[in-house]
Amino acid sequence: MSASKKTTIPSYQSPPKPDQLRIRIKAASLNPVDAQLMGNPLWPYLPAALVRAHKGVGEDFSGVVEEAGMSSGFQAGDEVFGIAPFLPEGTLQEVIQLDVSGSSSSASASAVVLPKPADWSWEQAAAVPLVWITAQTCIAKAAPWVPANGNGHGNGKIAILGGSSSCGIYAVYIAKQRGWEVAATCSSKNAEHVRSMGADTVIDYTTAVVSEQIKAFAPDAILDFVGGVECLGLARRYVTVCGEKTSRLAIGGRVVYLWNPQMVLRALLGRIGLGFSYTCINLEVKPPNLEGVLSLPKDKIFIDSTFGFDEAMEAFERLNSSRARGKVIVRVSD
Repeated sequence: MSASKKTTIPSYQSPPKPDQLRIRIKAASLNPVDAQLMGNPLWPYLPAALVRAHKGVGEDFSGVVEEAGMSSGFQAGDEVFGIAPFLPEGTLQEVIQLDVSGSSSSASASAVVLPKPADWSWEQAAAVPLVWITAQTCIAKAAPWVPANGNGHGNGKIAILGGSSSCGIYAVYIAKQRGWEVAATCSSKNAEHVRSMGADTVIDYTTAVVSEQIKAFAPDAILDFVGGVECLGLARRYVTVCGEKTSRLAIGGRVVYLWNPQMVLRALLGRIGLGFSYTCINLEVKPPNLEGVLSLPKDKIFIDSTFGFDEAMEAFERLNSSRARGKVIVRVSD
């Protein structure tokens, strides 16, 4: 990221439209997808219509509404947090302008903005949107395969690969809140951390043969936050964020279908009943998928480190070190 991309403030000449908000950013968190985009060799050459000159990266944010459109549901001075699309602007900048026209419905929205809980810090509020929505999306994709009683809860079993990842810890938490029995993989140093989020069984991937342990656990569904193929077919339903990729800096998500015919075939065979059910998710940015985080105790929000706005590159170095436990935050303004 160049210095100009990090510090240039976009110029918004006209007031927000009725469904728009102009927000001064207080904090933004970094996610692996940001590093993956920045590492793409085509990134510097994308057209200005797609990636503006002041482009930052980032999707999570917290901040203060500076101007609010009459139909936005907010007013100037409101403290907010949420998630915004990383194209064409990103949230790692001082001011953003968002369309919130879909934020009051259950349909997919370009951005979701909620009032910031008063007892959450700016950093805590910026830490949770993307990882919570990712976890919630995965749980929703697995839920039809997990036995439940009449109120949607039950005693089904789910295995979570990458239980100590930023998304995995919230998948563990949400699954446990649903009453499911949870087995999660992580290293021994993170075992207690994952248990504190609700895991019943912790599998140390550094010493155990994960596929054997997962098979013995016999889950109804598997959520995969690490990638690979080791545990394919060990449950009726397999939901992955990463697909088959195993490199942290490689692009994951449903776009991997474009160059991986094995994943496409696997998904199609599962759909017609000739194998286990398989899907690589797209993030479902919907208000209900974020609203559940408002009941999350703030001591369950984990921040690894916080950097100043002029230390953004150091923040990315920390993110890419694979040593971060919790979210890496950039404090954009005081």
